[in-house]
Amino acid sequence: MEIDHLFIFSDSPQEAAEQMLALGLTEGSSRVHPGQGTTNRKFYFENFFLEILWVHDEAEISGPLLQPTRLWERARYATTGASPYGLCLVNTPDTDPVFAAALAYQPLYFPAGLPIEVLPHAHNPSLPWTFRLPFKGPKAATTEPTQHRAGLRRLTHVSFGLRQYADDEALLQQLAGQPQLSFRPAAENRLTLTFDEHQQGQTVHIGALNLAIAY
Repeated sequence: MEIDHLFIFSDSPQEAAEQMLALGLTEGSSRVHPGQGTTNRKFYFENFFLEILWVHDEAEISGPLLQPTRLWERARYATTGASPYGLCLVNTPDTDPVFAAALAYQPLYFPAGLPIEVLPHAHNPSLPWTFRLPFKGPKAATTEPTQHRAGLRRLTHVSFGLRQYADDEALLQQLAGQPQLSFRPAAENRLTLTFDEHQQGQTVHIGALNLAIAY
């Protein structure tokens, strides 16, 4: 299984982006998600991208189109205690079992008939909001900037710290053994991204995202 991208909801997205820039990362494009009520700032790497996400229209994200996805609960992580992190897996046959019980969310910014498959994890919102896009086949080469002054190139590991952790969790069992992913108990929901096998021996904490970056 391969990670397409990760998102992190933030109540201080501009501060978060500035912290990423101060680390020596190059920012890519940004966009508004019509009908979803969210906006982003993105940072691209050789094998995935990281998306800082925030709400610009509460009526849209809390409306009937989004209600089944429980994305609004994730956006209000500071009060709900839900994980602000989203995990997007590349749409390949080996992820079919993971999304067997997924709900279909048809965003307004995708053509009709191309829904996003979502696992909201209503029973345990400490899990990352897990989803895959409708696009299949090899990933297209990006035209986004992937060269960074800090030298980060490839994501090699993602570790989710879960405030509510259970060994028998279905998602954890389905993703067990994936070398790029791990889950562990934690006092609070946390995320650690490791780049290039931590070759530089550096770890930076992005406080505005509750994110650790090891490289």
